[in-house]
Amino acid sequence: MNQSTAIEIRDLVKIYRGSEKAAVNHLSLMIPCGEIYGFLGPNGAGKSSTLNILCGLRRQTSGTILIEGRDFREYSREIRQKIGIVPQDIALYPTLTAYENLLLFGGVYGLRRKELDKRIREQLHTFGLTSSKNKQIQYFSGGMKRRINLIAGILHHPCILFLDEPTVGIDVQSKRVILDTLKELNARGTTMVYTSHSMDEAQEICTSLAMIDEGTVIETGSPASLLEKHSECRNLEEIYLKLTGKRLRD
Repeated sequence: MNQSTAIEIRDLVKIYRGSEKAAVNHLSLMIPCGEIYGFLGPNGAGKSSTLNILCGLRRQTSGTILIEGRDFREYSREIRQKIGIVPQDIALYPTLTAYENLLLFGGVYGLRRKELDKRIREQLHTFGLTSSKNKQIQYFSGGMKRRINLIAGILHHPCILFLDEPTVGIDVQSKRVILDTLKELNARGTTMVYTSHSMDEAQEICTSLAMIDEGTVIETGSPASLLEKHSECRNLEEIYLKLTGKRLRD
C-alpha cells in the first residue's frame, strides 16, 4: 500500500445469512487516488455488496478493506468523516424540505451552521434547485430527488465518494448535471467508486473499470485499454456481454 492508493481490497468475502453462495467471493482490488473507478456486472454479481462493505454499510464475512492505508475495522470513525455515500435508494426524509434534509445530513458530518448554509446554497444553485429548497422531498420528481441525494453525499467535501447507480431512472437533464458535477469533483481530486448498468455512462465517466461476476473480478482496465484488448468488440457493452454472457440474471 502506498500514498497514491485510495482503497485496497484484500481477499474480500461476503456470505449472507441463509445463503450457501458467496455474494462477494475472494475479491481483491486496488483503486488509485484520483480515479473514477467503475464496477460493472450483471444483477447479483456482487457490485452493490462490495460497495456497501467499502463504505461501511455492511460487514464483510472475511477479508480486509484499507482506506488510504487504514483498516476500516480499526479506524471506522475517522474514515467515515472522509468518505461520502450516494446510495441507489433515495436516502432522504420525505416530509422534510430539501433545505432541512441537507441541514440534517451536513450536521451529521459536523459542519458548522454558517459554513453548512453556504455550501447548501451553492449546491442548490449548481443543481438548479434553489427555488425548491423549501419544498418537501415527497413532492419532488425523481430527477430532483436524485440531485438532492447527491448533494447530501458531497456537502462535507469527501476525499472518496461512493456512488451506487446515482443516475438510475432519471431524466436526461438531471443525468447530465450529475455526471458533469462528478467530473468536476474528480478534477479537484475526489476519488470515486461507481456502479452502473449503463455501459455508455461508464465509458464516458470512468477512468478505470472492474467487471465483476459471481462475486469476483473478471477483468480490469481503463475503457480505452479494454477496447484495445478486446479489439473485436465495438464498445463496452459488447465486452461486457463477451465476458459475462447473455444469460438472464435475477
